[in-house]
Amino acid sequence: MRGSPVSGSQSSLRGANRVLLVETLRRYGGLTQVELCGATRLSAATVSTIVRELLGAGVVETRTTVRSGRRAQLVTLARAVGLAVGVHIGERHLRLALSDSSHDVLAEQVLPLPVEHRVDTTLDRAALLVVDLLERVGSSLEDVVGIGIGLPAPVDDATGMISVRGILRGWDEVHIAQVMSKRLGRPVFVENDANLGALAESRLGAARDYRDVVYVRASYGTGAGIVLGGHLHRGFAGTAGEIGHVQVDPSGDICRCGSRGCLDTVVGSRALIEPLRGSYGSLALRDVIARTLEGDPGCRQIVSDAGATIGSVVASLAMAVNPQCVVVGGELAETGEVLIGPLRNAIRQRVLLNQIAPLEVLPGELGVRSEVTGALLLVLQSTDVSRQVEEVDVLAAVEGTP
Repeated sequence: MRGSPVSGSQSSLRGANRVLLVETLRRYGGLTQVELCGATRLSAATVSTIVRELLGAGVVETRTTVRSGRRAQLVTLARAVGLAVGVHIGERHLRLALSDSSHDVLAEQVLPLPVEHRVDTTLDRAALLVVDLLERVGSSLEDVVGIGIGLPAPVDDATGMISVRGILRGWDEVHIAQVMSKRLGRPVFVENDANLGALAESRLGAARDYRDVVYVRASYGTGAGIVLGGHLHRGFAGTAGEIGHVQVDPSGDICRCGSRGCLDTVVGSRALIEPLRGSYGSLALRDVIARTLEGDPGCRQIVSDAGATIGSVVASLAMAVNPQCVVVGGELAETGEVLIGPLRNAIRQRVLLNQIAPLEVLPGELGVRSEVTGALLLVLQSTDVSRQVEEVDVLAAVEGTP
């Protein structure tokens, strides 16, 4: 977060500067004081004073680190301010992570899930694992500021519910945030998993130097997250970026959404596996990915064709929103250039060449952690630390801190 301190009285200026520094730490995680000066545009003396105040109030913590070969003091939000839980409920797995405010993962757990897993059983497992992760690091639910949950379906951020029926069978009409909040007693934030991948890669991953980004999640289904001007673009009721339901074959199969020939019916896991059954027998998507990495020509062809098809749909999205880069993640992205090469070529064939800033197509940097990392970021950006900062302002006023 960059910005100049607001004008006003000296006390309000100090308060605004404290909020700016805390918000910057919440956005970027751990930063040295020199890096805080650059990110906030505050003077070194001002940053040093604010860090000292926040440290005394228990809002931030410091520890020694090394930057460019030199020792420096790393500043992070205190664990009591920023402990977050991220949960990614995929179609075939459940991944959880626990982090502090500097985005360091303290503990994580992954479990496989059955096909079309039940909502009650899955949420029960997730709740138990949250408690287990906290016990591993000697913490409790009272230390958690919030829990972020990612789902492979469009989510209405106003209600935390899936906004399109049939995408995740059995989960319609379930107020997931309320259910989990009731079980764990903490604030819960629910979001589409591709949106979380976009949030993570744009803040901490391959797209951190860009403000306009499309993140493509190629997995059991395909979706996209859109970041414009540095902010996640969800669209009305959270359906922006649902490229898995763009029609690519008018005479194709019926999709879960009820339409015919959607992208997911052509490049989803079932569509990728079916042409291989005659030669390979029973396969799972993980088998296709593993064989592709081993150089199997049939699996490589299937993944390459999928990349080209996905790229043709992403090209239309790119023409509409004009991103600076496209980042590719999800399980299929583990195949690297086998998927991304044809995807990139399809985009470049269809998107107008921008001579000033050509569109970049990049592999994600966060890998299988991208969605759960986005869930952690969602918590840290959604929880309010203004109360702690206000307490520091009161303390400063009482003690006469300049």
